[in-house]
Formats: sequence, C-alpha cells, structure tokens
Amino acid sequence: MQIRFSPGMRSITISSTNGFLDLMKLKDAARHISYRTLFHTVLALAFLLPFVFILTAVVTLESVNKCSSFDCLGRRLGPGFLGRGGDDSMKLVKDLYKILDQVNSEEIPVGLKLPESFSEFLSDMKNNQYDADTFAVRLKAMMEHMDREVKRSRLAEQLHKHFAATAVPKGIHCLSLRLTDEYSSNAQARKQLPPPELLPLLSDNSYHHFVVATDNILAASVVVTSVVRSSLQPERVVFHVITDKKTYPGMHSWFALNSLSPAVIEVKGVHQFDWLTRENVPVLEAIESHHGVRNHYHGDYILGTNVGDNPRAFASKLQARSPKYISLLNHLRIYLPELFPNLNKVLFLDDDVVVQRDLSLLWEIDFSGKVNGAVETCKGEDTWVMAKRFRTYFNFSHPLIANKLDPDECAWAFGMNMFDLNAWRKTNIRETYHYWVKENLKSNLKLWKLGTLPPALIAFRGYVYPIDPSWHMLGLGYQELTDLDTVRKAAVIHYNGQCKPWLEIGYKHLQPFWTKHVNYSNNFVSNCHILEPQ
Repeated sequence: MQIRFSPGMRSITISSTNGFLDLMKLKDAARHISYRTLFHTVLALAFLLPFVFILTAVVTLESVNKCSSFDCLGRRLGPGFLGRGGDDSMKLVKDLYKILDQVNSEEIPVGLKLPESFSEFLSDMKNNQYDADTFAVRLKAMMEHMDREVKRSRLAEQLHKHFAATAVPKGIHCLSLRLTDEYSSNAQARKQLPPPELLPLLSDNSYHHFVVATDNILAASVVVTSVVRSSLQPERVVFHVITDKKTYPGMHSWFALNSLSPAVIEVKGVHQFDWLTRENVPVLEAIESHHGVRNHYHGDYILGTNVGDNPRAFASKLQARSPKYISLLNHLRIYLPELFPNLNKVLFLDDDVVVQRDLSLLWEIDFSGKVNGAVETCKGEDTWVMAKRFRTYFNFSHPLIANKLDPDECAWAFGMNMFDLNAWRKTNIRETYHYWVKENLKSNLKLWKLGTLPPALIAFRGYVYPIDPSWHMLGLGYQELTDLDTVRKAAVIHYNGQCKPWLEIGYKHLQPFWTKHVNYSNNFVSNCHILEPQ
C-alpha cells in the first residue's frame, strides 16, 4: 500500500496492490483549502486504513472469489448489516419447508425405532449424521408418536375421572353407615321431622318451598345449609329432602341431629310416597329391564373408543353413562306436581349446587302461564359452558329427531328450576316425557345419550320461562377456568360435571365455595375422616 503527497499538499493518492482499493484521490476543489481541513482529512484516513487492511486480509485468506467485499462483510457481520436481508437463512428455511412438505405425504416405515425424548432425538441425529430427508422422516414419526401418546394419556385421564366421579368416597360411605347405625340406636336421631306442630307448614303456600332429591347426605347438608344461611327470611324456608330407601335412615339422622331452625326440614324416602308406583312411573320399569340400557350404563366404558377421539367429546360420552341417569331420584323431578299436590310453586335444586344469595324474589316472578323458570344455556361468554343448543344433546341424523326438533333451538339447564305446579298440572308434560324416553329405548338409545335432560327439553318445549343467568351459574364441575369474580356474584353455583367438590378430583380453587358450608368439626364427619381440603 502506498501513499503519495503531491507538491504543495494539493492532492493525496492512496493505492493498494491487491485490487481492493485501486485508487483513491483527494483533490482540492479550490486553491483556498485550509490546512485545518487537510489535517482532519489525514486524521480520518489514518483511522480508516487499518480497517481497510483487515478487510482485505480476511477476503484474501478465505479466498472468497464470487462475492463483492461488501457482500462478504454483510454475510459475516449479520443479515441486518449493510442492508442485507439474510438471503441464505431464508433459503435454508424454504428448503426445510419443502422437505417437510414432501415428507408429510409419505408413510412412516413400519417398526421404526424412535427416541423417547427430544434430547435423545438430537443425540441420534448427531451420532448417525442423517441427511435432511431422513431427519424430516424421523422428526415426523416422533411427533406423530408423541401426539398419540398425549391423546391416549388425556383419554385415560377422562376415564379415571369417570371412575372417580361414579364411585362413592370412603368418607361419605362411612358417614351414611354411621348415621344409619345412629338411627337404629338413638331415639333423638329418629325424632319426627318436622315436629307435629309444624306439619301444616309443609303445604302452606305462603312459605318458600325447596326440593332436593339425593342419596348423598353430605351434599344434601350443604344445599340445605347454604339456602338457610343465604335467606333473608330463613323462618319462611321449608325444605323437602327426598332420598332412596337405603339412605333414608342416615339422611333422617343427619337433619334430626343437626337442626337448621328456624327453617323447616322434611326428610322423606321414595318408598313413603304412595303415588310412586310402577303403574304411575312405567318408564322406570322399562329402563331397568332394557338390555341396551344395562350395557350402556354398566358395560365396557372404552368400547368403541380410539386414540383419535376428542378428549372433551369422550368426557361427555362418559358423563352420559353415569348410572345415576337410571335412578328414580334423577327422574323424580318430572313427578313434582303429583308428589306435592297441595303446593303451587317449588324451587327444585340439584345436590351439587351452593346457594349464595337470597332466592325469595324467584317466587315473585310472573311466569305468564309458563311452567319452568330456568337459565338458558345458549348465550354467554364461556363458549364451552354456555353454548348449548338442541344439536348438543340430540342425534339429528335420526329422522324422528330431524323431523320434530330444531337443532338451533336454545337449551336450558336443570339444577335450579322454579316450577309453577299449578300451571304444570294443566299440561301433558309428564306424558310427553314418558313418550320420548320410550322412543329412545325403542331406538336402542339412538336419539340421545345424555341423561334426563334431553327428554325434558322436549317435554317442556313452549313452557320454559327464561330467567337471568346470574341466578344460576353452571360448569364448576368441568370448566377449570371458571371466572372467580363471576362465581362470587352468582346466586346459585352449580358443580355439574365430573369434578364434584366433595371428590379428590374437584378443582381446588373452586372447592372453598362448597366446603365453607361443611361442618368439619361434627363428630360423624370427623370420625369418618372427611377432612377440609388444604
């Protein structure tokens, strides 16, 4: 490299011998150039020359002959430097896309041994130095294998949840046994409910009558306790607790020994209702004797299931096969006008609800001749819980359903229903319900799968009065992402779904709304090791 100054310092020539910088000249454009400017120019050149030398050396040493010096500099110092856009990187990505797209249509070789983890996959790639095509095939095989494993795991999780949900926890079973024993040995546990002087209130329509039908003593205690605690006038609350014959002694013992005065509590077994005969309830005999029903509710739960099934859809199928759906207690609500012939209105509650607000305003709603005050489940922010229409429950590929029902018709919820029994007695709702249950049995359960709600959706068509959704919040038994602020504001919260609050699989952040109504210091509860969740 040579630097020459012209006489008079009017020009400076810089030349290199390798062709990188052939010639650089600085000429004065006018004779009056200042020496200060000339000094700054020489200083700048002295700063730049070492970089020019280093760049020339790098290009020479690496023998990059097919790119300009600035291109090579851009590639080395980054795609964003000197205006380059990372062409090589984009080309690599495009080539990878092309290979993966090609492999996507290819079959995975049978018996291909796959690594168990991503680290094993990388180690396998490095050790065997596979080409790009082999890499893509093995990557596809591993991802498909892991996808199958994840789906299989999620289906197994739903199956285990189903078994947990349908089984009776040891503590609750123990509670029933101990209270039944107490009924036989303790006269106080057998005392009349309600006392004789309060019997007229059981048919007094100036009081607010609630009904719950269950064989779960702990759940019943929470429902009744939450109603009484939330009521602004507990002295006007009359609760009718209905249970089956085997649970009756234990249920009676609990409410006899744990007074909720001033509320009035009646406990009654289904065997104590004279009206509940097989002649009046023909559907139950049909259900019990139907071979398809027994297989459906007690057969192989995973029959016909494959790893490609959607876990949510599988969970819905399992929930529909809960044995509770062939229980008399579950069908009992359709016979309320006959079971309580002297009452005008009753509020029917499921055993998995908690009442958080006074409900007396529900008795003041004018139903305008309608029978069933219920929350509709086709409108709401939660598109899983509140997006239920008839297509959710019915098989519209069956001609009987397709010809009679509208798939877009809005569904409504059981769990908290205000029934106008006077209006109900003027309808044929019960007969319609029986007809459709029998039609479903004739079709070998092809019309619907899910419990007692579908025939009720048909039977109550035209008789439903929509009430505000804030009265009844659903989904706490299957929607883990339930909004807690909305839960706190709801009048009634409903743990419908598999994850009941009294089960180990219940959602821990939603359980406190239920557990706060359980008396864990009660001797029967503590002796059965029913412990408050931590």
